[in-house]
Amino acid sequence: MAFYEVYSHPALIRYKTSVCTKATLFLFVVTCLTYIAPLLVAYRSQGFWTKRSTYEEQPVVRFQYQVLLVAATSTRGDYVAWSTFPHLNRMLGSDLRIPSLSVREEDQNRDGKLDLLNLQLRLPLKAEEQVYSVQLLLTFSYQLFRMSTVVMQSLAYVQHSSSVPGAKLFINGDLRLQQRTPLPHRGMHNIYNASIIDGSSPFASSYNLDSIIGSYQDRNLTTVLSCPMPVWTVGRAAGSPFEINVKIRYPLEVISYRPGFWETIKLAWIQYVSVLLIFLWVFERVQRFVFQNQVLTTIPVSVRKPHLS
Repeated sequence: MAFYEVYSHPALIRYKTSVCTKATLFLFVVTCLTYIAPLLVAYRSQGFWTKRSTYEEQPVVRFQYQVLLVAATSTRGDYVAWSTFPHLNRMLGSDLRIPSLSVREEDQNRDGKLDLLNLQLRLPLKAEEQVYSVQLLLTFSYQLFRMSTVVMQSLAYVQHSSSVPGAKLFINGDLRLQQRTPLPHRGMHNIYNASIIDGSSPFASSYNLDSIIGSYQDRNLTTVLSCPMPVWTVGRAAGSPFEINVKIRYPLEVISYRPGFWETIKLAWIQYVSVLLIFLWVFERVQRFVFQNQVLTTIPVSVRKPHLS
């Protein structure tokens, strides 16, 4: 006569022992290894606590219409200059040359944020003057809003020199953000929201390029004109001005920041649980083998469901 299975259910067996036994000690050690060992493995595998993360944001950049221009007109150290700062212009005396200036900022993708600065400057010169090098400072208002709110004044520095006198200088580059330290994940960051060039100062030292650039580079957060790709054109006609054409883009930036508590815990928890599942699976089978085979003496008790009347 053939038999077949009509129903099955697992039998629950409890293994009991007193407190001060080897079985209790074994259970304590296994529990510690199950939950503490995954934490150590995840931590020692590098990157358990996320200390730095990144995100992308299009900055809000606006040209501040502050310009400082120095052009060397000989190899002996002669120069002409101009700025948008009246105190400096008065100190220049006969070295002052007032150029014509044209500025246009464009929002090329129509997203409400400016993407490009076009600046054209025509510097008048005397018949005997030639331009061998150019130094140009431009200031900007730079803002970020997605994580922490960053409001600061920033700088673009244009510099080019040649042994051959030029007629035109064309610069095409990106205004890139430089970070020495990551930003906080929230809050206001406006410690650099101050004028880079003190235009109200009557002292010449306030307009020294070495001092301006040196002080600016001491900051943890700056902008730099990246990949300027200068084009130096020679052959200026007598009496014609020296031309400077600058095209500066405001690209999408990858911002580095320190994650907050909940973001850090979320990423750490995922790593911990992924390792914990493996340890749970392994030590559950270790315990089953030890207790089912009575490697450590315990009292097995079968638990049955009561019958329903």
